[in-house]
Amino acid sequence: MKKKAIVVHSGGMDSSLCLALAVRDFGAEDVLSLSFTYGQRHSVELEASAKISAYFKVDHVVLDLSVLQKITTSALMNATQKIEKTDVPNTLVSGRNGLMARVAGIHADSLGAEVIYLGVMELEEANSGYRDCSRRYMDLIQEALRLDFNNPQFEIRTPLVKMTKSETMKLGLSLGVLSYLLEETVTCYEGIPKAGCGKCPACELKTQGLKDFLLSHPEVQFSYKDSIKV
Repeated sequence: MKKKAIVVHSGGMDSSLCLALAVRDFGAEDVLSLSFTYGQRHSVELEASAKISAYFKVDHVVLDLSVLQKITTSALMNATQKIEKTDVPNTLVSGRNGLMARVAGIHADSLGAEVIYLGVMELEEANSGYRDCSRRYMDLIQEALRLDFNNPQFEIRTPLVKMTKSETMKLGLSLGVLSYLLEETVTCYEGIPKAGCGKCPACELKTQGLKDFLLSHPEVQFSYKDSIKV
């Protein structure tokens, strides 16, 4: 199997938008959707990533990174642990995005691809304390991968990294996939689809982004729109 781009795909809104961008730029047949199982609280996000990949007609692979459960702890990997909002969130999985980027990069290199996509946003770093969501962080990983592969052209694309959540909604609208992704992606830390739990940090950011977006695009429809108080 040969590919031109790999998308690290969680089944959430941001990574799914990256998948849509990769398909637009490379064509579905040359894109691979890559998901990871690492002991996350809910398997529903993997089900979402498979369904969304099928919608975009791209190949989908799930790799096992469950070793993370043996070497670190996080509420994101422990369903019995209450999710708490602190300066350093207890949902942070140390080094997760860097590890996934490296594994995705190795797989990409083996498939002849020189591009991987990640849906990281600096908004997550600023508001939720995720240290591995900045472009600066991904530049470090990118430089290491270029050395690993002896390929100065190898690229980690983070097209959403400087955006607000509202701006990502506008991007989805421009790509013609927003309504579908609002229905099918799973962003909530509790694994609740559509509107989510409304309380976890991921839901709070998504809900606020939707509120801001709907002020300028009230015509957009989705099943839980009435629960978003603009």
